[in-house]
Amino acid sequence: MTDQRDEPVKEGAGAMRGIILRSTGSWYQVSEWNSRAVFGCRAGGRMRLNGERSTNPLAVGDIVQFESNGQTEAGLITEREERKNAIVRRSVNLSKESHVVAANLDRAFLIATISQPSTSTGFIDRFLVTAEAYGIPTTLVFNKCDIVAASERDEEALAYMSELYAMAGYDVLRVSAQTGEGLSELRAAIAASGVNMLSGHSGVGKTTLINQLLPGLELRTGDVSDSHQKGKHTTTYAEMFPLPSGGYLIDTPGIKGFGLVQLEKEHLHHYFPEIFALLSSCKFHNCLHRAEPKCAVRSAVEQGVIAEERYLNYLDLYENFDADNQYR
Repeated sequence: MTDQRDEPVKEGAGAMRGIILRSTGSWYQVSEWNSRAVFGCRAGGRMRLNGERSTNPLAVGDIVQFESNGQTEAGLITEREERKNAIVRRSVNLSKESHVVAANLDRAFLIATISQPSTSTGFIDRFLVTAEAYGIPTTLVFNKCDIVAASERDEEALAYMSELYAMAGYDVLRVSAQTGEGLSELRAAIAASGVNMLSGHSGVGKTTLINQLLPGLELRTGDVSDSHQKGKHTTTYAEMFPLPSGGYLIDTPGIKGFGLVQLEKEHLHHYFPEIFALLSSCKFHNCLHRAEPKCAVRSAVEQGVIAEERYLNYLDLYENFDADNQYR
């Protein structure tokens, strides 16, 4: 029996507009824009991508034009519409510059945990810098607060990190997928946006949260490794799910590292909002806030107006920007 996906799709037959829900190699699940009917599609060979260098020229969240001969498993993507933004990370394939995690986002939710596993402020700031560079508002979500409650030390760490990012101007939520704490607030924040992405390290509970937010999906979840306290990968591909509110929620594979691709070193401070806000108060318009005289940012750090850890993370990113290709 011939697989109907192998049958040729005649160009011009049933032209439609849709959004990519899932990408698995050379095949894509595309939701038709109006009916939300899902089509299995492959990419047409004549798509124009403006010379982009990426491991995945089509990503979850991309809006595309596609054609179908009436069979839901035999579509052909003919065009990708211009992206309004994207979350991009360094590709494992060093011959390429980047890998697009997801495109056309209205908001990103970075899931972090204090323990089991722990999320560093260095990782958080790399993600936030990338999101700022591409104009994607981000909410920081601390999950597994039920575990935190059992440790005074973890409670203090959570309070510190919550204040750290609230000072920087970010929305911060405390949730527990196990007890339900904060889920109503998270659900409301997601419903207020169109296309939402959940991201973070493996093991922080992204998929468990999605199962709570969208009952009935029953996505597969994994445990945290006892030996290394790191999450085990369960989500292999980014995948987008329709929301009852009309928007979408994207589950992404756990990200181990987050390189600052396609950014310029001298513009790093632009993507720390609380630092960039004081640039006009510095003596020099091109101040990098390192050792320049009459720097308003360094004064703000000394006065406690800007959190020292955020400032030190900025300096670390600047100093190590060219250390290896993960920052390119």
